[in-house]
Amino acid sequence: MTAGSGDPQTVVLHGRPLSYVQAGTGPVLLLIHGIAGTAENWQAVVEPLARHYTVVAPDLPGHGQSAPAAGDYSLGALAAVLRDLLLTLGHERATLVGHSLGGGIALQFAYQFPELTERLVLVSSGGLGREVSAVLRAAALPGADRFIAATAALGSTVGTSVSRLAGVVGFRPGPDIAEVARGYASLVDADRRAAFLATLRAVVDTGGQRIHAGDRLYLAEGMPVLIIWGSRDPIIPVRHGEDAHNAIVGSRLEVFEGVGHMPQLEAPRRFIAVLEQFIAENEPAQFDAELWRGRLRIASGQR
Repeated sequence: MTAGSGDPQTVVLHGRPLSYVQAGTGPVLLLIHGIAGTAENWQAVVEPLARHYTVVAPDLPGHGQSAPAAGDYSLGALAAVLRDLLLTLGHERATLVGHSLGGGIALQFAYQFPELTERLVLVSSGGLGREVSAVLRAAALPGADRFIAATAALGSTVGTSVSRLAGVVGFRPGPDIAEVARGYASLVDADRRAAFLATLRAVVDTGGQRIHAGDRLYLAEGMPVLIIWGSRDPIIPVRHGEDAHNAIVGSRLEVFEGVGHMPQLEAPRRFIAVLEQFIAENEPAQFDAELWRGRLRIASGQR
């Protein structure tokens, strides 16, 4: 493997530019951001992790500097894009680290491509329960495009103002506020806004999350799984992480007290320490088709 500079690079996949950051050498970590995010959601941890690992952090299709997809923003399609990115870059396997929507994509990737998955790290992950913030449910409403178009330009200004006000009244301004505001501000671009809405509506409706991996979590047995959550997550409740931990045999749960939806930005040192310890203590999974076949047969009532 070759060392990357950590600067944004571009590869053309299926005729469309995909932006990514690659840095470091060693075992591969694929960092997958959440909805309306970019590779910059990992900016606080890429350089420290690159001291020991090859870190690959893409902008998902229609996000950041990556071109929109052909129209399919389902978890399966996004997982396939990441598979193709890894193979194009010459990486055969990776530890997947997915945040929010990226956690749902990581779960789907591990399900579709278990032979490429060494470990699974879910950070404030989607796809583990119905509940999600009212803001995201509202964005699934008909006509949300017009509202977002009218307000997105205020995103960065509002985020800065809220952060400053928090400091004045004695609360620590969180980096998550600025990051969410920046993501929202990016939706002023019509293509980005369309990609956001298509991605959101693939996984969220007005009642909450549409996708729930709970019926397939038993297949993760034997896969090293780390679940990281903030105790004060306002987007996806920490209970989802606790339920997933109980459902995945051998998984590890780390709840960061006082932290919100972006542990990697709000508590980067602890995040890095927990992640590196997890990797050091868990050898990469080895896919066994016969073992999967047996689990599937038992789950379907066959022997």
